[in-house]
Amino acid sequence: MSGIYIHIPFCKQACHYCDFHFSTSLKKKDEMVLALAKEIKMRKEEFKDNMVETIYFGGGTPSILDVADVRLLIDTVYQHYKVAENPEITVEANPDDLTEQRIIELSENKVNRLSIGIQSFFEDDLKMMNRAHNSAEAKKCLEVATRYFNNISIDLIYGIPGMSNQKWLQNIETALLFNVPHISSYALTVEPKTALSTFIQKGIIPQPDDEVAQEHFHLLVDTLEDNGFIHYELSNFGKENYFSKNNSSYWLGKKYLGIGPSAHSYDGISRSWNVSNNAHYLKFIAEDKLPSETETLTQTDRYNEYVMTGLRTIWGISLDRIAAEFGESYLNYLNQQAEKYIEDHLLFVDDNVLRTTKSGKFLADGIASDLFLLNLE
Repeated sequence: MSGIYIHIPFCKQACHYCDFHFSTSLKKKDEMVLALAKEIKMRKEEFKDNMVETIYFGGGTPSILDVADVRLLIDTVYQHYKVAENPEITVEANPDDLTEQRIIELSENKVNRLSIGIQSFFEDDLKMMNRAHNSAEAKKCLEVATRYFNNISIDLIYGIPGMSNQKWLQNIETALLFNVPHISSYALTVEPKTALSTFIQKGIIPQPDDEVAQEHFHLLVDTLEDNGFIHYELSNFGKENYFSKNNSSYWLGKKYLGIGPSAHSYDGISRSWNVSNNAHYLKFIAEDKLPSETETLTQTDRYNEYVMTGLRTIWGISLDRIAAEFGESYLNYLNQQAEKYIEDHLLFVDDNVLRTTKSGKFLADGIASDLFLLNLE
């Protein structure tokens, strides 16, 4: 099974923390939709032997599209690819776009999952992040969306400067009131060249505190697990049968096709990515060319990726798979590097699978980087 990711590179306004590729000018939106449809057709041979199990509209802000645009892109996939009987079709959406009419239209057009960028239910947080919606819109859209969709994920951000533990718990508890089956939650990170980075440098906003973020993370894990969520990936929590199939395919190393400016693709051997420039992307597609670069992954690259993704998930790192796919030298290195973390009760081995302990979860990315190999080739 494989997935198709469609990047919609437009937003109404720039969130202060975001470093994804997007444009706030919608002048080329219609031209872009047609180009995305064309790229889908152009790349059908890459997936001729694959069954599409997921279609994911990411961005940017996919909910900025007309529903007719979403329908066109979904129909183009169905016309040119083999699609599973009940694929997961997700649209990322902002609360200010989700009127009741828009929600109904999406539910009537094969879309069966919404991923809603709430981020916070507090007005001051939303203003600091420069979100396009307000707290009332966040709650209203969830109230309506849950009447038409049973598969909804919401995003929440923790570690916001000035956010107390009590305020963070209120955010989580408000989310739980809507009975959504999936929550993705991320620490506020300061990316270079973002407005947030500039504000911190100027002293307008305090630097996020790692210790506060860690406290928020453990509150999140405990509260959601107490409410029946499974912490199946570092930043993702789902009720039984509501894990994101799209995201899980990335972590499990399945193939995926990335459509649109800046989108990445993976075929199990190589990784490719499209140009992160809307004008250049449109020009290439108009000339029947793919605007992408490709790199073939070395064995060490694939080992490092498996270590990174495996350690973030409940599936962990299979030591049998390391031995079978990469050989004894990789297995010996991994065991040697992991030993100190096992002694510190941050990692453990169960049924020949290496996983993080509860206290090691927040540190998963840092631990993984210490398990990486620089090169064996």
